[in-house]
Amino acid sequence: MDVIFGRNKEEHPEPIKAEVKGELPSWLQGILLRNGPGMHTVGETQYNHWFDGLALIHSFTFKNGEVYYRSKYLRSDTYNCNIEANRIVVSEFGTMAYPDPCKNLFAKAFCYLSHTIPEFTDNCLINIMKTGEDYYATSETNFIRKINPHTLETLEKVDYNKYVAVNLATSHPHYDSAGNVLNMGTSIVDKGKTKYVIFKIPSSVPEKEKKKSHLKHLEVVCSIPSQSLLHPSYYHSFGVTENYIIFIEQPFKLDILKLATAYFRGVNWASCLSFHKEDKTWIHLIDKKTKKDISTKIYTDAMVLFHHVNAYEEDGHVVIDVISYSDNSLYQMFYLKNLNEDLEKNTKLTSIPACKRFVVPLGFDKDAEVGTNLVKFPSTTATALKEKDGNIYCQPEMLCEGIELPRINYDYNGKKYRYIYATEVRWSPVPTKIAKFDVLTKKKLSWEEEHCWPAEPIFVPSPDLKEEDDGLILSSIVTSDPRKVPFLLILDAKTFTEMARATVNVNLHLDLHGLFIPEKDLNVEPE
Repeated sequence: MDVIFGRNKEEHPEPIKAEVKGELPSWLQGILLRNGPGMHTVGETQYNHWFDGLALIHSFTFKNGEVYYRSKYLRSDTYNCNIEANRIVVSEFGTMAYPDPCKNLFAKAFCYLSHTIPEFTDNCLINIMKTGEDYYATSETNFIRKINPHTLETLEKVDYNKYVAVNLATSHPHYDSAGNVLNMGTSIVDKGKTKYVIFKIPSSVPEKEKKKSHLKHLEVVCSIPSQSLLHPSYYHSFGVTENYIIFIEQPFKLDILKLATAYFRGVNWASCLSFHKEDKTWIHLIDKKTKKDISTKIYTDAMVLFHHVNAYEEDGHVVIDVISYSDNSLYQMFYLKNLNEDLEKNTKLTSIPACKRFVVPLGFDKDAEVGTNLVKFPSTTATALKEKDGNIYCQPEMLCEGIELPRINYDYNGKKYRYIYATEVRWSPVPTKIAKFDVLTKKKLSWEEEHCWPAEPIFVPSPDLKEEDDGLILSSIVTSDPRKVPFLLILDAKTFTEMARATVNVNLHLDLHGLFIPEKDLNVEPE
């Protein structure tokens, strides 16, 4: 497993022509951009957690039936400081970095003081975000890094905090039909309040400001007070429908006091997160028109979720599909000490991911009796029970188990949809299959191959799309057998049969998230 998890990956900044087996459709022109950790050892020091590794961005460029691969480490301030010191000197969520033992006493004292209110890393290793014509590598801190999607060159560093008071932000923004970005972040004890802030970044700016960052025109949509001043909820994503923004405030919480003292106590920031299984999970529906949370309080049982799948409105209800867990064991599985040769034997999730559907009634009879199920359409087993205090208690429908890293045809985001594309996992946190799940029929198609670990599947729509699944699935495949060459897999999204694969004789890294940029959305890169 060291081949995949522990060993540093070499970057390939110049394009490498892949060997294509099969036939690519002529319309597939553009760049698949992917992001994830690639370096876990610097000098004699090693990160504790796989999610802490230095960001390695890689791309597959499709041009006239040919595929070209390249990869490049994000030249973040974090990367540059670590490489210059030849040791890990910038803390990550699972790894606390301490002063060089050779530093003098004053330098050490200053370093300790600077961690009281931590400035987080700019090691943006989770996803890629599009803003106007620009592309950014993102993580869950307040920093994002602009990149060149052609060359993967690192450009300017952007601090969300200069435009909106957030200390953390998600790596899963949403885009509306005009290309505006909707995202949210947490503002920790700002003016005596901890809140969740939803903000919009416009897709276009006035002509005279074209050369300036779109973030200068960022607009705060609304804010939601945290249930607790010093224990805000952790969240990785959120949902949207035509009229609502959906935020699930789960009892997987960050302890702010522990966060502020972690450095002095010799523990990492991840240890400041804990799951409170006795607490409720609150479902917030923010009306896009009023920019306020609806007055009815809606909750469900304690759960941990990282990924929203999709949400939509139907017959006076909001349907919310998520991947959830009954505990927080997933994060613990990815400490590097667990990712060894005995991974499949020793690393077992205590909760497998479950794709669940919650249904929240919008207009309902206020005089309905206590205990009444307010869900009024028959196509789901999900319930929403009215309680004595007027709250609504939701119980989900189980759609399927064992899928993660869900993607959809994004043209159906916020709308009624049918297909989920995801990786398939069971008790091990590492995916071994790609799945297509039909939420209507509950049938599943899958692709798998021995020694192959697939990445998040990206749906690319056909230009003459007539049905939701007309298009392709792209997934980069790493191999657990060193003798097997890694490749990019191209599947027909409708039949889930292999159309082609592009093999590259390099040590591909297991990545996290990314996006496909059609040729029409790319600025022309000079030869």
